[in-house]
Amino acid sequence: MDLELRHLRIVRAVADAGSVSKAASLLGLAQPALTAQLKRIERVLGGTLFERDRHGARPTPLGELVLARARVLLPAAQELQEEAVRFAHASAPGFRIGATNGPVLGGLVDRLAAERTVSTFTSWSARELTTMVEFGRLDYVLTGACGDMGTPSGTLIWESISLDPVFVLLGADHPLAGEKELELADLAAEQWAVTPGDGCFADCFAMACARAGFTPGTIYETDVPTCTHLAGVGRAVVLCQATHQAAPGLVMVPLTGAPLRWRQLLGRHPTAPDAAWVVSQAKDAHADSVRRCPVYHDWLVRNPGFGTIP
Repeated sequence: MDLELRHLRIVRAVADAGSVSKAASLLGLAQPALTAQLKRIERVLGGTLFERDRHGARPTPLGELVLARARVLLPAAQELQEEAVRFAHASAPGFRIGATNGPVLGGLVDRLAAERTVSTFTSWSARELTTMVEFGRLDYVLTGACGDMGTPSGTLIWESISLDPVFVLLGADHPLAGEKELELADLAAEQWAVTPGDGCFADCFAMACARAGFTPGTIYETDVPTCTHLAGVGRAVVLCQATHQAAPGLVMVPLTGAPLRWRQLLGRHPTAPDAAWVVSQAKDAHADSVRRCPVYHDWLVRNPGFGTIP
């Protein structure tokens, strides 16, 4: 692994916050995920960056060296990014949008394309897309984060588009397919399928299962078509966003109490064009996806506080 700017941001965040737990909250990450990242950074740099005890985290001499360089490099990189974005906007009019798997992109492109040219780029990695926006290769990024986490750190400006529950997809022949809702514990014996990502969802899922009293079995991390195939043949239960449109042969079922939640986010560079209008179009696109999903629409009647954020 090579040292990247995001690694320097993590080191700076831990130093500024004074503890890994506080830095994790500010960065919108689960503490175990941040701790693991910090250990990988220390391996790259060849030594311990922080002394940690019950009083917090204090930089070691190596940490002080890295931190001093980070406080020079990060502002310089930020200035370069802003100049690159201004140049890119001047030479490539229109909207350039990156997105992970989610319900908003299609509707948003449809709306924006009526007014301006639109190009898209998709990736399972929210980190990759965020970096592309920071360096001026994209104007906006549509991604998400676990519902209890904050917005990502860095130079982008973030807007919350929605707060959605995570539902499950079952094959139509599954014994539980006819239930109106399921407890997560009802699925303790199942295998699971989920699309990949580089956030903390895997940790949040594991913690939700632990609270429900079990450890999840096999987890297949794969693309959407493979996930739905595994559900259709009864090989796995699929974790899906509540706005998912279930294909024939599949049934989407809510989880009681919404133990897993997903926040749809739109990130932009401070100089991105027509920001307020693009945000409103993204929220309208999400609201349309809710209206097209009867299971979610019915669930929202019983569970206010979710859905498109006004």
